[in-house]
Amino acid sequence: MRVGQLEFKDELRVATVGLRSRPLRAALSALGIAIGTAAIVAVLGLSASSQAGLLAEIDRLGTNMLTVEAGQRLAGGAATLPLEATARISHTGGVEQLAHTAVLRDQKVYRNSMIPEASSGGLQVRATSLNVPTVLNTGVAHGTWLNAGTEQMPVVVLGSTAADRLGIDRVRPDLRIWLGGQWFTVAGVLKPAPLEPDLDTSALVGYPAAREFLGYVSLPNGVAQSGPPTEIYVRTVTGEEAKVQSLLGRTANPEAPNEVNVSQPSDVLTARAAAAGAFDSLFLGLGVVALIVGAVGVANIMIISVLERRSEIGLRRALGATQGQIRTQFLSESILLAVIGGVVGVIAGVAATAVYAAAKGWTVVIPVEAWTGGIGSALLIGALAGLLPALRASRMPPTVALRTV
Repeated sequence: MRVGQLEFKDELRVATVGLRSRPLRAALSALGIAIGTAAIVAVLGLSASSQAGLLAEIDRLGTNMLTVEAGQRLAGGAATLPLEATARISHTGGVEQLAHTAVLRDQKVYRNSMIPEASSGGLQVRATSLNVPTVLNTGVAHGTWLNAGTEQMPVVVLGSTAADRLGIDRVRPDLRIWLGGQWFTVAGVLKPAPLEPDLDTSALVGYPAAREFLGYVSLPNGVAQSGPPTEIYVRTVTGEEAKVQSLLGRTANPEAPNEVNVSQPSDVLTARAAAAGAFDSLFLGLGVVALIVGAVGVANIMIISVLERRSEIGLRRALGATQGQIRTQFLSESILLAVIGGVVGVIAGVAATAVYAAAKGWTVVIPVEAWTGGIGSALLIGALAGLLPALRASRMPPTVALRTV
């Protein structure tokens, strides 16, 4: 070690003199850096966790489901699917499973018979095939799903949102709702169905019950049949989605394939995952503003510190400290102050991300660039904010510095 050169531990101890002597001021100075860093880490962490959660949901639900529904007639008005649509689609190559529902547009559902007719809460009544939960990859939150017996009786299963709007949070044996001008027993409540959100706001009954109690009947060739369906949910062989999708329109309705809408519900979830970071730039901008404010605060504090500690600077210079050592002392103090704020901000941002992601059921994902960028930004800000005060302190002559302030 050369004469007059300090070891690293001594330089670190000297750099912390100002922080240890004025801890409250140091903490407040680091607060701006901490807030900005926490904002950056939390924004990037929540965005990554949200995307990971949506992608995991897409993987769970599968991307091989297609929806076939009636569109609009060329002459205007709503089209209908043929009664034979489900049978035709079931014979299409590449189709593994299908289920279907039919919206009963003239029927309303209420909590009881005393509620005014106009207060339906926007809920739908649907006839449903028994395998809808299996094909849509959803389940029953409370109670039971329809079976071969209850699908023929005045029994209903509610979507998750429908149950909330009707004030139903559990299923009891005597629980009934007013549906289609008569009482229906509530058998269960479904879990949310991300692939078919309209199901969440629906009251679901079996096709036989819809025909018997709600008058949902067609008479092809004079024979009463339930139907037709308004939406058909098709599970394809994985990898053949595009091929099957190109066939479904003309298979469902050969006479008017343009009146059939075919879509892939997972595309909506994929779009949501892609858009999860759409507002990241806005919040990252706010984090950068907080960092700039923190940098100004650190620079201000360091300038004040140089003015207040002129006697200390003069004494060190008189005892042989070089300009470089004085410059290193104040620059190190500024960097240390900013890094402390950066580390605290990273911890706060990670904690906020973990709490929110856990509440949403997401996997906690903290991108490497989030915490490294936060600490790196703090390090850079500390160096820039402390450079001018450090240069000013190192250039102060000992005789001037030793004057009484």
